[in-house]
Amino acid sequence: MLRSLKELEGYAVSASDGDIGSVANFLLDDERWAIRYLVVNTGGLILNGRQVLITPISFRQVDWTEQRFHLALTVDRIKNSPSVDTEKPVSRQHEREYLGYYGYPYYWGFSGLWGFGATPGLLAAGRREQSNEPLEKSGDAHLRSAKEVWGYHIEGSDASIGHLDDFIIDDETWEVRYLVIDTRNWWLDKKVLVAPHWASRISWEEQAVFVDLSRQAIKDSPKWDASAPVNREYEARLYDYYGRPVYWDAGERPLNAEPK
Repeated sequence: MLRSLKELEGYAVSASDGDIGSVANFLLDDERWAIRYLVVNTGGLILNGRQVLITPISFRQVDWTEQRFHLALTVDRIKNSPSVDTEKPVSRQHEREYLGYYGYPYYWGFSGLWGFGATPGLLAAGRREQSNEPLEKSGDAHLRSAKEVWGYHIEGSDASIGHLDDFIIDDETWEVRYLVIDTRNWWLDKKVLVAPHWASRISWEEQAVFVDLSRQAIKDSPKWDASAPVNREYEARLYDYYGRPVYWDAGERPLNAEPK
């Protein structure tokens, strides 16, 4: 199911033997457009109120009704996990230390979004079979605070469009399916969705995301109701409008004109 990332802020996080805190932020992988970690604010004397990283690989169950992530980890295991400064970009070196501590395989260096597979659950299940050595060397990860990116300007092919307001994510794969763009500076109270792979680049220095779409194309795109879940019917209309191949069937291209 597709969900607003912002709506997951404040979700409770529980270890197998007790609560540890609540979700305060997320770390975004801007190379693969995926959420790699939750940043959890801890409370009480056990974890001393520090922030810890939690990967979806460690999820035992997610209770969407109760807004709670249940982990297959103990409080002590989390308490002794490596410290990471979540206010700065997280390097591959930090990730190696973190994943090595928990005994999780690396997700990079493979064709799948999460190692050999598409979901973090599959990576966790294959932890004993998959080597902890990537197939190829990789530089530092492009991991940044999601909150840092919210508010970035969206630059179209011909003009500014608005600012990044949220991400719509797949709650099974944790892949970012859409950027939520707030266009209020040009069109009152209108928010639109754009697939992240239609973006050409992110500039951390300029605090901007550049997309291969014109302002007029964005303005005329199918209206999005932010109060309703994003469903496949809406997605099909959106991809058809832009004349782009749909992600759920890579071999299918909507019948439309050239991409806008």
